[in-house]
Amino acid sequence: MIDMLKSEERAIFSLRALYRKYGYLPFKMSKFEEYELYIRNKDFLVSDRIITFNDTNGKLLALKPDVTLSIIKQGEDEAGVKQKVYYNENVYRVSDSTQHYKEIMQAGLECVGDIDLYDIYEVLSLAAQSLELISDKFLLEISHLGIVSSILDEVCDDEVFRKQAILYIAEKNAHDLAALCRNHGIADTGIAKLTALITTYGERSHVIAALDGICTTPEARGALDELKALSTLLDQTDYGDRVIFDFSVVNDMSYYNGIVFKGFLDGICDGILAGGQYDKMMRRMGRRAGAIGFALYLDLLEQLHSSSEGYDVDVLLLYDQSTSLQTLNSTVNQLISEGKRVSAQKAAPQKLRYRQCVDIRKETASC
Repeated sequence: MIDMLKSEERAIFSLRALYRKYGYLPFKMSKFEEYELYIRNKDFLVSDRIITFNDTNGKLLALKPDVTLSIIKQGEDEAGVKQKVYYNENVYRVSDSTQHYKEIMQAGLECVGDIDLYDIYEVLSLAAQSLELISDKFLLEISHLGIVSSILDEVCDDEVFRKQAILYIAEKNAHDLAALCRNHGIADTGIAKLTALITTYGERSHVIAALDGICTTPEARGALDELKALSTLLDQTDYGDRVIFDFSVVNDMSYYNGIVFKGFLDGICDGILAGGQYDKMMRRMGRRAGAIGFALYLDLLEQLHSSSEGYDVDVLLLYDQSTSLQTLNSTVNQLISEGKRVSAQKAAPQKLRYRQCVDIRKETASC
């Protein structure tokens, strides 16, 4: 039965079981929220282009472009307690490829409350395991905004410089970053520290060794100690070799802090998973607690499906009016019992991709 489901639907079943093992509970929400919630926090969203409509009382509502904001809004702070929830919801955003609105199937989890280093590790572990459930050919890239922010503060306190430097770090553009630094009169030692954030990435122990030389402030050393502790825990997993450090993963520092990360699958050109700590977002919404979570963009699994299989069905089964219903039914059932996906048709659809054609028509030419 589960083999008949679409790849994103199969993923949801597997992810749900995984998250429940770690005590995460399901979170459900309406398809829409008050527009004000999103417009107040539009910089936190992937896109600020939101579908809106008027409720019967005249209040402006929006089809949800995000789930995290609703989880923050509905939660409460309680000392020593963590709200651990998972979800699979459709969100509504503008597609990067078509520039039209698209309904996107999204799954993810959030750990909100009195979080500590173990919770951060657990979320990173679940992110890696989520990717592995879909494909063992995955990569999880982790960064620490505490290190990036500390080094930026150390070399220059100009806000315009910071914003442009962060863009160059995200692009791994060491040349233009160095030029920007020189234009702001930054010394060579400062330039070396910032460009090291671009050139130092990959295997975790190698990155930690390189960071030891550039993390000199107490804030940077504290962030590095967190990375060391997380790396030690990741070394004890079966997937540790597929988790790397990469400081080009830089989320909006107005909302995010600490650990941020992205996940990739072989065969999909875009990042399929994104997450991080968003304590600053919590403060902006009047919450005192910490938070970390991630989202999986399951619509991208269509790329994985098409690149790995190349077929819509295994068998195109052709029949005509003279074919008995018994023969047609038994042939379909026999093929399905062999684990094949079958499309019974009177003629071959132009765009249907199939591995094999089986023709049970009596009076027409074969496939």
